[in-house]
Amino acid sequence: MKYLMESSATEHAKELRSADLQATFVVVGGGIAGVSCTQQLAQLCPTDSILLVTASPIVKTATNIVKVCRVMESFEVEERLLTYLEKQHHNVRVLQDVLVSLDADSRVATLKSRRTVSYKSICLCLGGRPQLLAEGNPLVLGVRDTETVQALQEKLKGARRVAVVGNGGIATELVHEIQGCQVLWAVRQDSIGATFFDPGAAQFFMPQLYSDRDAPAAPSRRASEIEGETPSKGVPGSALGPDWASGCVMLGAGAQKKTVHVEYSCEVDELLTPEQFRQRSLTETPFPQQQQGNTGVEAIMDWPLYVLLTNGTLFGCDLVVSATGVTPNADSIDVPQLRLGADGGIAVDEHMRSSVDGVYAAGDACCAAWARSELWFQMRLWGQARQMGDWAAHCMAAEHLGQPPPMADARFDLFSHVTRFFGYRVILLGLFNGQGLDKDDHRALVRITPNTEFVKLLLQGGRLKGAILVGETDLEEMCENLLLDQLDLGPLADRLLDPEVDIDDYFD
Repeated sequence: MKYLMESSATEHAKELRSADLQATFVVVGGGIAGVSCTQQLAQLCPTDSILLVTASPIVKTATNIVKVCRVMESFEVEERLLTYLEKQHHNVRVLQDVLVSLDADSRVATLKSRRTVSYKSICLCLGGRPQLLAEGNPLVLGVRDTETVQALQEKLKGARRVAVVGNGGIATELVHEIQGCQVLWAVRQDSIGATFFDPGAAQFFMPQLYSDRDAPAAPSRRASEIEGETPSKGVPGSALGPDWASGCVMLGAGAQKKTVHVEYSCEVDELLTPEQFRQRSLTETPFPQQQQGNTGVEAIMDWPLYVLLTNGTLFGCDLVVSATGVTPNADSIDVPQLRLGADGGIAVDEHMRSSVDGVYAAGDACCAAWARSELWFQMRLWGQARQMGDWAAHCMAAEHLGQPPPMADARFDLFSHVTRFFGYRVILLGLFNGQGLDKDDHRALVRITPNTEFVKLLLQGGRLKGAILVGETDLEEMCENLLLDQLDLGPLADRLLDPEVDIDDYFD
């Protein structure tokens, strides 16, 4: 068998259709982790063959990568057709297929098409699947990839009221983006966006939550628009990127202005059909009106679905969006020797190696099972998927080249996440929500400028342990340095947010 990189374009097409394939490196998954791993491998090992196997007809690639500070970076995600990576890297081939099983002893992967792939090292970037409230219900959607976003946009066109369930990043962005209908937001915690910020920061965002904005006009960059082709339907796609909502028009029936009502500290108890609603002689909870001019909806009694919450409230709606997180796809392949972590992800060490020789994992599908730094923890975020995929490539290349494992860099010393919520730039650093800190042994410094910025710094023993920066604060570099260096700030700790104090003078 020839290595994939050695074949001509014609031979490549024939080879990918053949029963047996071979590559030095195989990467499974066309999401951010898998593509980052593939791109880095192509640079580190330019004379070795790389095969990317993806279930989707498109891949997600990080673009406009900006190094904010030592650890922090921001980037955008673009969807590209499979040929994009092959054009960028001469030693990369991409195959649309699904991994079914691995023979770890012989290092052979079996695909759904019954083809086999021999490899020296393989990285499993299988991603995660959305946790749906109800499987098979056409009125319940999980937002995961471009296809599900497009399905949501289509169903929203006739929606008078939408229920959004979940309190993470996608749920928060959805509630902000949906316009032209009523939005019921059900969250388990006592404040919105609790995955990322505390009640104080949540309160800062409330004015934006209830705003009725104009729908965005600029379309987002899709693979079909870039290449002039339309991806096939019905194939599970990779996770959305950090800018997924940019340019997405989320417009309801438009008969009334946007109204948001949040139900706190509750979960969905049951989803009821109209028949079940009538048979039980239940009474619908009135939908509160935060704005004027939203008359007419309450009189409607023909809701196709009713949502019963654990706090006893009951609301009718046209559509339910389930955004309650993802489950690692580690159980989607047959590899009995793979050890799984407590969260169901593939357990990996600090070099992204699994319990099986030659098998690595990265992104949502893996579980960080190493002794972690004090200020870093795993969250299934786009930024960490990119970091893990990139790092896995370095470790795979070192093993292949007979080099010692690379020394871990600062990316796993400090948690960092750069994103946008409600139109504001948001930077999260370290133990930003006090994760793992004793409530009685740390304190917070807070600075709020309404509609402009929200800053919260967490200190313990005179050292900075976490930070939430909302808006253009210009504090990210200072905070990152203080977190990485863990300097004892002494009496200066109380004055970190004092505009009259120049922290640079302290370092000098």
